[in-house]
Amino acid sequence: MSIIASNILIVEDDHVIHDLLIDYLRKEGYETESAYTGEEAVRLLKQMPFQLLILDLMLPEMDGFEVLRRVRETQTIPVLILSAKGQEVDKIIGLGLGADDYLTKPFGLGELSARVKAMLRRYFYFNNHPNDQSPSVLNHGGLVIDLHTYEVSSRAGKKTLTAKEFDILKLFLSYPSRVFTKAQIFQAVWKEDPTFNENTVMVHIRRLRTKIEPDPSSPIYIQTVWGIGYKLGEAMS
Repeated sequence: MSIIASNILIVEDDHVIHDLLIDYLRKEGYETESAYTGEEAVRLLKQMPFQLLILDLMLPEMDGFEVLRRVRETQTIPVLILSAKGQEVDKIIGLGLGADDYLTKPFGLGELSARVKAMLRRYFYFNNHPNDQSPSVLNHGGLVIDLHTYEVSSRAGKKTLTAKEFDILKLFLSYPSRVFTKAQIFQAVWKEDPTFNENTVMVHIRRLRTKIEPDPSSPIYIQTVWGIGYKLGEAMS
C-alpha cells in the first residue's frame, strides 16, 4: 500500500513498460495517469495536480530533458527519470535540470517501489514541514551561490552571475568531488545545442574566474585538471 494517497504521472512511450508500471503501481495503492509524449505530459501537468512524475527521456515530440525543464519552471514535484540512456553525462544533465532520482533500464520493480516510496516520503514531509526544506543557497568552502538571485559570494566579494555562469558554478557545487570534462560541462549547461565547442566552455570558465577568484591567474575555486577538464577546489577554511 502507498504511504499516502498519491497521484503519479507516468510518461513512457514504450507500451509494454508503461502497462507494467501502471499495473504495478496501482497494485501498490497509487493513482496513476498516463502520457505517451512530452507534449501530452506538459499538458497534463498544467491540468492536474500530481505528487510524483516518472519520466522517460526518449519521447516523441519533446524529449524528457525538455519536459523536465518546463516542469521545473513552475513545479517542485519529485521527478524520477527512467531511461535506457545510462551514460553518466545523461544522469548529470537530468539531475542538473532538477530530477530527484534516476533509474536505468532494465530495472527491478522492487527497486522502483523503494525509490517511489522514498521520494514521496520526502515530498510529503517537506510539504508538512516547510521550514525544514533545503536552503536556497549552495556552499562550498566559503564559495556561496544564491539559487534565487544568481549572486555568488567568495573571497573576491559578492558578484552577480550570468545565466550560463550560474549554471556552470551550480554544476560544480552540486558535485563537489567530480572532475568534469569540457564536453560534459557543455552538454550539461548548453543542453539542446548539438555543436560542442570547447572554446565556449573555456571562455565562460575564464569569465567566471574573474568574478569569483581572488587571483584569477591562480584559481582556488575552479581548478584545471590538465588533460581532463575542471573541478571544484578543496574546501577552505
